[in-house]
Order: sequence, then C-alpha cells, then structure tokens
Amino acid sequence: MTRLISKMAIYVWGLVGIVVFYIAMLGVGIWAGTKQKNHGEEEVMLAGRSIGTVVGFLTLIATWVGGAYINGTAEVMFTTGLAWCQVPIGYSLSIILAMLLFVRQMREARYVTMLDPMQQKYGSQVGGLLYIPALCGDVFWTGSILNALGSSLVVILDIDSRISVIASAVFAAAYTIVGGFYSVSYTDVLQLILIVIGLLLSVPFAYQNEAVSKNVLSSTNWVGKVERADLGEWFDSLLLLIFGGIPWQGYFQRIFSMKTTKSAQILSVVSFFGCVIMAFPPAFIGIVAKSTDWANVEGFRRNVSDSEGEIILPLVLRYLTPNWVSFFGLGAISAAVMSSADASILSSSSMFSRNIYKAAFRPKAGDREMLWVLRISVMVIATLGAITALTVGSVYYLSYLCADLIYVILFPQLLLIIHWAQGVNTYGCLASYFIGLFLRVLGGEKRLGIPAVIKFPYYDEVTETQKFPFKTLCMFCALSAHLLVSTAARLLFEHRYIEADKWDVLKAFPHLKSRNTDTEFRKGFDEISMSGTYKGTEKVGIVNTAAVTEKIGIVNTAVVTDSTDDIKNSIETKKDYSTS
Repeated sequence: MTRLISKMAIYVWGLVGIVVFYIAMLGVGIWAGTKQKNHGEEEVMLAGRSIGTVVGFLTLIATWVGGAYINGTAEVMFTTGLAWCQVPIGYSLSIILAMLLFVRQMREARYVTMLDPMQQKYGSQVGGLLYIPALCGDVFWTGSILNALGSSLVVILDIDSRISVIASAVFAAAYTIVGGFYSVSYTDVLQLILIVIGLLLSVPFAYQNEAVSKNVLSSTNWVGKVERADLGEWFDSLLLLIFGGIPWQGYFQRIFSMKTTKSAQILSVVSFFGCVIMAFPPAFIGIVAKSTDWANVEGFRRNVSDSEGEIILPLVLRYLTPNWVSFFGLGAISAAVMSSADASILSSSSMFSRNIYKAAFRPKAGDREMLWVLRISVMVIATLGAITALTVGSVYYLSYLCADLIYVILFPQLLLIIHWAQGVNTYGCLASYFIGLFLRVLGGEKRLGIPAVIKFPYYDEVTETQKFPFKTLCMFCALSAHLLVSTAARLLFEHRYIEADKWDVLKAFPHLKSRNTDTEFRKGFDEISMSGTYKGTEKVGIVNTAAVTEKIGIVNTAVVTDSTDDIKNSIETKKDYSTS
C-alpha cells in the first residue's frame, strides 16, 4: 500500500494540512471582514486607520516573511550558500530605512497610498505613470509567492505546477475580495502563527533524519563565496534589496493603518528584528538539505541538483520529517505564502482604484463603485501574478526582480517628493522616469529575454551577466536627472528666460502665467469658486474668490508687489446672506 501511494504521489498528510489551514484562513478572513463599518476608501484600504500595535507588528512581519522570503532563503542556502543570501538582511534593513526617511512625514500628511504625494505634486496623469513600476513590483512579488506555493503543491500532490499556480491565484483573489485590509491583516496574524509552528517543528526532525550528515554546521560548504569578479554584482544586488524594498504600498499600507505615528515607528523597528529572526529556520533547512544524501532518503532515492533549489524546502518537509510534522510544515507553509499574496494583490489594487481610476478618470466615483473597481483590480493583478509565476522559474530570482524597477525608478521619485518637494517639478519627474527606465532596459535582463545593449565594464560575455553595479548607476542617473532638470526648469521659468504662457506645457508653473483662471460651478451645491493669477508689467497679483449662495459668502484677496511670496495685503470678508 505504501508503494502504491508513493507511486500515485498523493501525500495525504500534506493535502489534509493545506485544506485545514486554507479553511482556517478563509474563516478568519470572513470574520475580519465583518469589522468593516462602511465601504469607504480608508475603511477598505486602511481598516479605518485603527490597527493596533500588536496586530500591526504581526501583519508586517507576516507580509515580509512570505513564500519568496522563506522558500527563497532555503533555495539560496542550498545552491550558493550564505554569502549570497541577501534577501533576508536586505528586505529587513529596508524597513528601518523606510521608517527613518518616510514614516513621520507621510503619516502627518494622512496619505492613503504612497503615490498620493506624487500625484498631488505632478497631477493625476503624470502621477499615475508612476503606478507602472509599482504595479510591476507587486506583480513580480505576487508571482514569487504563487511560484513558491505552486512548488510546494507540486511536491505534495505531484500535479502540474500550472494547475497549482492558477488554482492558488484564484483562491488568493477570492480571499482578498472578502474583507479588504481587515481580512488581510487578521489572516496575517494567523499566517505568522502557522509559519512559526511549522518551521520550529520541522527543523529538529529534519536535522535528525538518518540521511543527514551530523557535521552540518562544522562543514563550511554552506558558507559560500563571493568571487572578486562578482563583488560589483553582489553590492548592486544588496543595495537593490535595501532601497528597492522601501517604496512598497504593502509596507506603507500597514504604516498608514496604524493608530499613531509613534506606534508605526515602533512597529518598523520591532519588525526588523522579527524578519531577521524568521530567516534562521529556512536558512538552516537549506543547510540541512545541502548536507543530505538524497540517494539514501526513503521514498526519494535520487540526488537533488541546484536546478531544483526552488523546491528544496517542500522536499525537506516531505521526505526528511515524519507525517505529522509534515502536516504542520507543508500545510502551514503553503497557507502562509498564500496569505502574503493577498497583501501584495490588495496593495496594488488599492493604488489602481484610488490613483488611476478615481484620480484620472472618475473623480466623483462613489464608495460602491470604487469597491467594485477594487475587486476587479484584485482579479486582474492576481492573473498577472500567476502568469509571472508560470514564466519565471526561480523564487529567489523573482525576489530580486520585483525590487528592480522599484529601486531604479520609484525610489528616487519618493525620496525627492518627500524631502525636496519645493524643488522638484513635473519636468524633472518625467526626465528621471524615462532616463532610469531607458538605462535599465538597455542593461538587459537575461532571464526575461532582454539582451544587453549597453555592456557596462566587466561584462561577462560567457554568462551574459553585468558584473558592474549598473542598477545602482541607473538609480543615481535617475536621481541626478530629477535634480538637474527640475532645477533647470525652475530657473528658466522663474527668471523669465522662457515664458510660462507659451512653454509650460506640463503646467508645472501655473503661478507664473500672465492670466490663469480656473472656475468651477457645482450646481448641486450652488457654489462658485474662482482662483486666478494676474501679472502686470512689474507686479504680480493673486485673487481667490469663493461664494456660497445659501448662507455665507467668503472673499479672500491677496495683493503681491513683486513676487507670489511677498504678500502685502490680505483682506477677508464674510457676510451672512441668510437674511437677504
């Protein structure tokens, strides 16, 4: 009977574990969804900014420690060793730097998504353009999670990975739709509990398997080595993970949902240590796998090559631990990576519904309409994640890839809009965007089939690999372009070398135009508002007028003598029209 079951490759305990844990997560998600007070934007996307410190701490760690984090750490420890195991330390450090650079400023502004400050500065269309790298990052991250889950189910059920990935994507989409951020955050708590139990149970039993060499740690074959020729690539990858791990809506969604700024800052610091600690069990499992004589493992009886590194964690859990341990190990890990997928899908869907659909196309969209847009976005992004998971093989590679465009394009934009908002403008934004993208694409990406047009110094013709830290160079070029072009545009327009009336096509300097009047009439509220800028030969004047026909009329007038920064006189008049 045992041989028959082995031949059919139906691992009952693992299957039972997945079903039980999936049902548990779905139940928690439905229960958490009942906490929603309404279908408002902040309620659905940020849980009404009411998340406490404990739940916030657990949901951030659970989101960071997903399938790519755990399966990828075990994979790289098995294939290349500790020297190249950068994802845990890189992504963990990104939490600390994000807290230091952005948390206080962005929470004080009460943003809903990380694209809000850019869209407010550059306008809905240009700000929406920045959604593209954010979307790519979330799709690649979702793909890495689904890839990890698909790999686990292949080991458990011996079914085609395409079936498991597609089924997982469908489940993640359906699950995310249930209760918005409430469901995501509370299932993250369950996820972290399950993953801790599963890994802590699995590690000692895997180590005690008779096929594992007992001098695992005394051997140095798991340490790995960074060759001198690879140092540039190594530093490039580490910096990419650290700074490319910052501009993620998944992180800021949790920061914005906290009750206070202080608790959000504490959350980031504590989560850093939590994420680092959570890397130890999968790293040790990778070491155990490297020290295992797989040809002598009962039920397996063959060697494992480096090309199978992406499934090394589920292999260890299935073949090196008892059935009851596999119940917790395989089932919990599979459920855990699924829970991280919903966080990534929800974050990208939130940005699309708010920053693209509502800001650019339907400013007056109601709560119910926005809710349906969010749900449709969830399904589309889950589909894109599944396609990515089926296209790219390595889980660890996807972990790098998802931070790539974020690092090169989005990080410089977020850094400058938060810390130098008065100095940047739309011209610098677009220059930075396209220069960074252009250089990054010309640098090539072998696994995506993109050839290297620009071969930077130390390019390896044999492996077709850029050894120079070209991604960091691309990021600095994008950052420099933003600074230089923004400064140049500001000098040209403000010193009247170029007339804003004729040449400010992006409307980055409306206050410099000779006549710029915007009038809005909202019939439903009987309200008229007018704002305009008027320039004479040597004087500048600004007039802002608002009139409400029912009760109160307000007139604000400011006269400026030489520049818009030098207000000479301001008069405010209020009159009660209710008696007239």
